[in-house]
Amino acid sequence: MADEIAKEYDVIVLGTGLTECILSGVLSVKGKKVLHIDRNDHYGGEAASVNLEYLFKKYGNYTEGTEPWKQYGRLNDWNIDLVPKFLMSSGELTNILVSTDVTRYLEFKQVAGSYVQQGAGPKATVAKVPSDAAEALRSPLMGIFEKRRMKSFIEWVGQFDHKDSATHKGLDLSSCTMKDVYDKFGLEQTTRDFVGHAMALYPNDAYLNATGAAPEAIEHIRLYGNSVARYGKSPYIYPLYGLGELPQGFARLSAIYGGTYMLKTTVDEVMYEDGKAVGIKATMGGVEPEMKFETKAKMILGDPSYFPDKVKVVGHVLRAICILKHPLANTSDADSCQLIIPQSQVGRKNDIYIACVSAAHNVCPKGYWIAIVSTIAETTANHHLELAPGLERLGKIEEQFMGPPIPLYEPLADGTKDKVFISKSYDASSHFESTTDDVRDIYRRCAGEELVVEGLRELQVASEEQ
Repeated sequence: MADEIAKEYDVIVLGTGLTECILSGVLSVKGKKVLHIDRNDHYGGEAASVNLEYLFKKYGNYTEGTEPWKQYGRLNDWNIDLVPKFLMSSGELTNILVSTDVTRYLEFKQVAGSYVQQGAGPKATVAKVPSDAAEALRSPLMGIFEKRRMKSFIEWVGQFDHKDSATHKGLDLSSCTMKDVYDKFGLEQTTRDFVGHAMALYPNDAYLNATGAAPEAIEHIRLYGNSVARYGKSPYIYPLYGLGELPQGFARLSAIYGGTYMLKTTVDEVMYEDGKAVGIKATMGGVEPEMKFETKAKMILGDPSYFPDKVKVVGHVLRAICILKHPLANTSDADSCQLIIPQSQVGRKNDIYIACVSAAHNVCPKGYWIAIVSTIAETTANHHLELAPGLERLGKIEEQFMGPPIPLYEPLADGTKDKVFISKSYDASSHFESTTDDVRDIYRRCAGEELVVEGLRELQVASEEQ
């Protein structure tokens, strides 16, 4: 291995989370010489997929000397995501996956449904999110007159063209808000909730009154509809064997283009000259004796855990990983689904997300479902109560794993001065759109250009019936 470590690289990447692996893969394809390091013995970082034994030990849900995970079958049959996310089938991550040909290493399956909750408590309504005008007319989420208004709204979104004022319904999109758009169509508050949160996928209501932000919101809604139309059932797809397959796929891509990977390697020091990062000193474990080395680079990319003095905490994620023996109620016995509880429905400032997958995705044995409930913490205590509206939707829970609040980190600087480019933490949402926004932003800052990928080709996705 010592002979494989060059004296200098174009880029050193620290951490094998999805954001870092996408960037190392893309930069390798672009001809950059990449060294990719992780202190762990596995890929994925905070976004890894793990087995049940790992969860029992990580969250202390067992007594020393016992092995409660054995009652749930073989450990190799469990691949549980630490960060629950789905891919929009016409979204940015899918585009990057297909254009870089990482899909050759992965298999995908549709997520069976996307649902939203109206109301709270036992009387709450859970229903499929309407994705087109026909579904809007059948939806139990709206009364008959509201269905007609919603149908008109969805049809308008489908033909909207930002550059053609004739499609703007008389609205001045440079100054109006999304609230103005909803007002134009006379949509009720509950309808605005599921459109904004379950279709446009905004985590809270801050988008409603942002001047000039309506075109972006409309594009988000259109992306939802296009993603549903791509494969049917729902806008989401999910990799077989869990999300941990995604960073490994991009790692393989980087390796094919000459990238060097080192797991079990500790970064002892980031070296600086004139305030700019120029390389690292590190120790490679897993060999006897441990090997220390030093190497230079033009820039360093990494996740927040490698740069604690260069990041700030902007919030905390609450997350409960639950093992079930049944699908979620009112989801047509789906083998997988997303359920969003808009914040206003349960008196919160942030949405609650439930991502549910099953044996159909090779992440657990037959007869089991994995449901992960997430939100942003709004108090400093009673975190279990903050997740309660989501946990109530799960029914009987066989096992629940919930640790302390997880800090959300953002970099203090953009990296252009010190040549250290740091990713953001994964948020509470159950989709990857914010992650790919971060990938594009980091690439723009470190490469000095926009990340351009080829047009989206067709991705082979197994249907729900398969």
